[in-house]
Amino acid sequence: MNPLIEIRSMKKIYNPGENEVRALDGVDLFINQNEFVAIIGQSGSGKSTLMNMLGCLDVPTEGTYILNGQDVSALTDDEQSDIRNKEIGFIFQGFNLIATLTAQENVELPLIYRGVPAERREELSLAALEKVGLSHRLDHKPAEMSGGQQQRVAIARAIAQAPPIILADEPTGNLDSASSTEILLILRKLHAEGRTVVLITHDNEIANQAQRIIKIRDGKIEQDYMNPAFVEGEYDGESEE
Repeated sequence: MNPLIEIRSMKKIYNPGENEVRALDGVDLFINQNEFVAIIGQSGSGKSTLMNMLGCLDVPTEGTYILNGQDVSALTDDEQSDIRNKEIGFIFQGFNLIATLTAQENVELPLIYRGVPAERREELSLAALEKVGLSHRLDHKPAEMSGGQQQRVAIARAIAQAPPIILADEPTGNLDSASSTEILLILRKLHAEGRTVVLITHDNEIANQAQRIIKIRDGKIEQDYMNPAFVEGEYDGESEE
């Protein structure tokens, strides 16, 4: 079986020349379907640059990126946008919710951009919010919800159209420990259901929730190993909030 994500000899160089910065310096990476991977590194390690490459948000200076069998490293901006819409659900540290919209409207918004009919949008958004335990908060706006609830709305938005890859960038960075635990349980449940989850973090405790841990430093992969503490299984992301 071919890997879902395949990166070969990837480099990202800023300010080429005497003062160049090699944010990525010859990275090789393979991620299979239905893996739960944590990419961990400190500030300046290259993990955010790697996330941008994985999410088709930036292009490499050198190297190849094959996503689900398609070479995306040389696609146009519009073509990369299409790939993002079809293949990747994004979860960000800052939630990125629209303050004037309800939870359900926030989940439906990207579906509108994708041309999903209204009846189907409602069906998908309700199912996604139920999956993250927020079917009782459909009409609440972000300011009326806790940080953990807002992040669960963001997760519902990311998974509404069932993308095969969930890319989570420091998803617990703005949350307290109880809310962080809820979010990680939801990510583990999504993995148990068959999604490929890639979690970007600087926190060893968060990374240790993943099935596989990749440590990056100075733009290079320093370690890549299966986590012996990871236990497979079904996880309940529901909350009493």
